[in-house]
Amino acid sequence: MSRLSRALPAAALVGALALSACGEETASEPAAEVTGVEVTGEAGAQPEVTVEAPLEVASTSSEIVTPGDGAEVAQDDLVSVQAVLVNGTDGEVLTSTWEQGPVGLDLGDEQLFTSFRSQLPGKTVGSRVVIASTSADAFGEQGNEQLGVAKDDPVVFVVDVLGATQVLDQAQGKEVAPEKGLPTVEMKDGEPAVITMPKDAKAPEKTVVQPLIEGEGAKVEEGQTVRVAYTGALLRNGEVFDSSASRPEQPYFDFAVGQGQVIKGWDTGIAGQPVGSRLLLVIPPAEGYGDAGSGDKIKGDDTLVFVVDILAAY
Repeated sequence: MSRLSRALPAAALVGALALSACGEETASEPAAEVTGVEVTGEAGAQPEVTVEAPLEVASTSSEIVTPGDGAEVAQDDLVSVQAVLVNGTDGEVLTSTWEQGPVGLDLGDEQLFTSFRSQLPGKTVGSRVVIASTSADAFGEQGNEQLGVAKDDPVVFVVDVLGATQVLDQAQGKEVAPEKGLPTVEMKDGEPAVITMPKDAKAPEKTVVQPLIEGEGAKVEEGQTVRVAYTGALLRNGEVFDSSASRPEQPYFDFAVGQGQVIKGWDTGIAGQPVGSRLLLVIPPAEGYGDAGSGDKIKGDDTLVFVVDILAAY
């Protein structure tokens, strides 16, 4: 877990949608028809899902309930969805994102349900899709006891595809001349940013948001999941305490904006900024980790300096 994250338990709902079971992966080709499942309800509202239980699912298949008029979803897109999960054996609704808000999914992530990765690519943004999934393509051979899914239970997903986007490799856009007196930044490919602190630097009362590159994408909205690359350093001595570049196996970080999953300076500093931007954030303790600090390096009175590339929002 990134040092940026507060110590919050993982949401069972997000885990239910985002993580597949361990074991051998099976590949399923998209199909044109799902039998035994009825989906009703207006677009933009939680659907009603009726299953002729027990549902027999020999192989994972999908059907478009309502076609969307947006872009076609690609194999490695980041997608934003609303979803209802139903146990195919007894027809009971397991959980729904409509109770908490949209969920962002990475279709390129091999830990995501095989049923999502095989069935959502090729669909269009704005579509409502029903997926009848085998147990193996969803929760695997062991099922999900917490949600009430036995090891052999098929699962029905009704998914509204709200958005889809590709991920930038780095910030892209127009360079912006920063205000004088701020830390300076030098970027190196594949390495943490080099951040040089000004002499006699003073902590601001509120977070300073200085674009270094103004992106050309849509502005980040609260509730969206963003993917960022970043480096964080201490204002008092310039020491780097964390960087996504230090984790080459996953050199990025995803979080939902405005949901308290990260420090306040990030939530307020990134919301409203265009995708593709590179931001310099100077965050005082009150909008960082507060009096408690964090770990061995960040003290309670430390001001934090971040360089953040907004790579995607979904």
